[in-house]
Amino acid sequence: MRKARLVKSTVAVVLSAAMLAGCGGGSSSTGGSGDSGNTTTTAAAGGSSDNSGGGAAAPEASGEEVTISVMVWDRGNAAPGTTPEDNTLTDYIKQNVKEKYNINVEYVSVPRSSSDDKVNIMMAGGNAPDIIFTYSQNLFNNFAQNGGLADLTAAYDAYGVNLKQNQGEIQAMGQYDGKQYAILKQRGLEMPRHLGFIRKDWLDAMGMEIPKTKEELATYLQAVKDQNPGGVDKVIPWAMGGRADTEKNYLTFVSSYVDLPTDKDAYVYNEVYMAVAPGAVDGIRKLNEFYNAGLISQDFATDTTEDIYKAQVSAGNVGFFVDDTGGTSWDLMSILYSSTGKTAFVPVQCFDLPDGSYRSVYEPRYGMYVMVPKTSEAKVDACLKYLDWMSDPEIAENISYTPEHERDEAGVPIALTEAQLFEKGYPGTLDDLSIVNGFLEWMTNKDSVVSYWSQSQAVEWEDKAWFENYYDVMNVGKFRYPTYPFISDAEANYGKNIEDMMVEYVYRLISCPTSEFDALQQAEYSNLQNAGLQQILDARAEYYDANVQ
Repeated sequence: MRKARLVKSTVAVVLSAAMLAGCGGGSSSTGGSGDSGNTTTTAAAGGSSDNSGGGAAAPEASGEEVTISVMVWDRGNAAPGTTPEDNTLTDYIKQNVKEKYNINVEYVSVPRSSSDDKVNIMMAGGNAPDIIFTYSQNLFNNFAQNGGLADLTAAYDAYGVNLKQNQGEIQAMGQYDGKQYAILKQRGLEMPRHLGFIRKDWLDAMGMEIPKTKEELATYLQAVKDQNPGGVDKVIPWAMGGRADTEKNYLTFVSSYVDLPTDKDAYVYNEVYMAVAPGAVDGIRKLNEFYNAGLISQDFATDTTEDIYKAQVSAGNVGFFVDDTGGTSWDLMSILYSSTGKTAFVPVQCFDLPDGSYRSVYEPRYGMYVMVPKTSEAKVDACLKYLDWMSDPEIAENISYTPEHERDEAGVPIALTEAQLFEKGYPGTLDDLSIVNGFLEWMTNKDSVVSYWSQSQAVEWEDKAWFENYYDVMNVGKFRYPTYPFISDAEANYGKNIEDMMVEYVYRLISCPTSEFDALQQAEYSNLQNAGLQQILDARAEYYDANVQ
């Protein structure tokens, strides 16, 4: 699944007349007490502990009872005998919010795989929960533009004490026409979107150093093809998959051919439009050369489920690949370890920019847009109190790791296994209920992060030194594309289609015969222009000139 992007349009939003008619109506991030061997335990619900957390206290409720409904994702991983709406963690939240604010909380589950579609349908029908959320800036923009959201400005000013203190700097992205229509969730551990991995044992066998440039990588890839240093069947120098919903395989390489001299350039040609930025075609051409030289998986374009790609990497037949940082890449290395007893993959930064530096793209600090429908306008104050309570780091940690979690010697929360969570009645994905603040203080410390990777997650396939190097490599060339609370009509209308076409554009160019590259590139680029690409780029440039400079 593609991760949340700077601008992502996931559904075509059409607000029905019924909805519009309804619009008029009514870490060690905290202390942790007690010493239990090498661990500490956070305060659990109940007792004399103040579970509002250690941050600034928001104003107390007037005492009048109110009930709010809150969206929660259903991933199909609720503990046996529980539901996404009713489990040990929801009980903890309900109890604390009731005691602090006299607010009753009811949860409404939405399938994770189709959540944006479901939210759109509920909004159109006027029956959405009082708190909804999405990662799609386009969906938020359409709701706000069409009058479907409640104005949160006054309630945020009155009750957003913890929100302002903990993540106030990202809240501008939730504004539309000068008003606050969404509360932005702060992301957690900072990691680049994509990272390359290379076989260190193969490098050693061929007497080569870890490459630092694209030229050195090309030399390694050719050597892998010629020498097959691992002695494997059907060696693949660079493995790629062909999923249509992600550019992870090629984007970092292609973007290394692109110079972004100004913030305006970086804004106009963000990751979605990077493949048509000046210079990008040279990167695609080089990948085409690699492909036709047999250095890239020959069947990648038809491997739309990535089954072949994953099998190749996890079987140990691959010399290099690029994938999501953590996530899939770690899963593949874990499978490889379990079958061969080693992985030997190490992270690598070798996609040098024109000036010799690197650009390792990180997600923006904001994530989900958390919104209140216009039909729930009367409950805005209660909704903001709920969100403000949840923004406190202590509460966020309790939700993300359970209220009775412990910390290791480095002060890092110890995550329970799914079996342990289920035994206690917790859902398999705790973070789904922490919809405001994913960032904890320990995430800023290298030693703590390495401890989390190598101990808390019980990763068996590499040691602490591997993760220390991993941390160092992923922080080289840290870069974020500039973002602004704006989506043009052109992007709202054509963005999703262009986004899909862009991946196909690159795949076709990589896998075509070299002699046909130029003609195909011109034809495919013309198709993008006819689909509205230039209108989108022009609108982004015009917005920047009018509002940023």
